[in-house]
Amino acid sequence: MKIPINEFAKRAKLVKSDERYEVYDMRMERLVASMTVLHPNKETTGHAHIEAEEVYFFLKGRGKIQLDNEEQEVKKDDLILIPKGCFHKVFNKGSEDLIFLCIFEKYEGRK
Repeated sequence: MKIPINEFAKRAKLVKSDERYEVYDMRMERLVASMTVLHPNKETTGHAHIEAEEVYFFLKGRGKIQLDNEEQEVKKDDLILIPKGCFHKVFNKGSEDLIFLCIFEKYEGRK
């Protein structure tokens, strides 16, 4: 099923919202798809997942992602695999929202 970005937010559950970002989760049978809308000049809270890998797919905007001690530029259509135990954090240094989709099996901080 094809779902436009704005439809994802309507179908998913808003699980976090503050001056930095909105995070929407959509649970599937075995996976969680989470979309983050990261506002300009903001950054996510850094974290690592001990028991799960994640895949980040960037849908809109430009920014940086920190993976442990390295940073790399990210933009629309970039796909990043985040290994188990890897500290990661996303930065939006642009003037528009940076939107990315995360796919994971188990999020260790969310019920």
